[in-house]
Amino acid sequence: MTDPYRKIIHIDMDAFFASVEQRDNPELRGKPVAVGHAEGRGVVATASYEARRFGVHSAMPSRRALELCPDLIFVPGRMDRYREVSAQVTEIFSRYTDLIEPLSIDEAFLDVTENKKGIALGVDVARQIKAAIREELHLVASAGVSYNKFLAKIASDWRKPDGLCTIHPDKALEFIDQLKVEHLWGVGPATAKRMHEMGFVWARQLRELSLPEMMRRFGRSGYTYYRFVRGIDDRPVSVNRERKSVGCEETYEGDVRDGKVLGELLESLAYQLFRRIEKKAFWGATLTIKIRFGDFTTITRSRSRDMPFACVSDILLCARDMLEPHAGHPRGIRLLGLAVSNPKADENPAQLELFDEEDFGD
Repeated sequence: MTDPYRKIIHIDMDAFFASVEQRDNPELRGKPVAVGHAEGRGVVATASYEARRFGVHSAMPSRRALELCPDLIFVPGRMDRYREVSAQVTEIFSRYTDLIEPLSIDEAFLDVTENKKGIALGVDVARQIKAAIREELHLVASAGVSYNKFLAKIASDWRKPDGLCTIHPDKALEFIDQLKVEHLWGVGPATAKRMHEMGFVWARQLRELSLPEMMRRFGRSGYTYYRFVRGIDDRPVSVNRERKSVGCEETYEGDVRDGKVLGELLESLAYQLFRRIEKKAFWGATLTIKIRFGDFTTITRSRSRDMPFACVSDILLCARDMLEPHAGHPRGIRLLGLAVSNPKADENPAQLELFDEEDFGD
């Protein structure tokens, strides 16, 4: 059973890349900014909150972002700079605890149950960390505090930007009851759509299902959802978590047979993957494609090279080559996934299990 006395914090840096650019360049402050490239088939890596008010968001094609916000200012990403600032944020974390689990370059879990400063309440630790980030780094973070990782992560998103939200053990089910199914960790757009089609809109509705029924409907993920909607999550904050791959996937409404459409879908997926690569600062030299056909047969194909896949064009060229022999499958294709693995130690040593469903995304 989940320990209700644990104090877990999830810290998420708000619009991290864009905020660093605005901080470093005063001329950008208060203006709509996107990190990425405006030319050609560029994609938005991160958008400032000024840009988000126009509907601009991460992974959006740059041309669409400019349609929504003609005054949008594009700046090229500087991953070395973001890693440097991320290390400074982590140093602030380490003043309170050594139990730090980075999820990406701009977010992390902290276990402050027994913290270095002897602070009784997790919310007070979070408040001090947020204040230090603001005062020392001139950046803004949102924090969620609860007794497990699932609820802490949900809480950090609840009052963005500059949010601070605590979910107490005795209020956990009440909080979960106001969540839609898409708020559950691990439920992406395709799974949420499937749940809606089954009549499940709210997380509380899933609690009515037995564990066998949950697993029948959602496979091994059903076990996780069963526990989450009950406020149960025993996963520890893992200091030595090693990421082995980064990926994403999309399930389509119908079986796709048209080659041109498949090409467009693959291109969109390549942009999504590159966005995740940049966000997690993970540079892998092996690209794998996952293909699920209309009869639910699933295959994977991989290609490796000496240098990491560091741009969308490289990913797309290799992915097209691997997809091409299978594009004419008579049952069509209902799912495509892309993932990079085989990280280069000198590029980024910190990295998940290849082809874990969470890695591909939903």
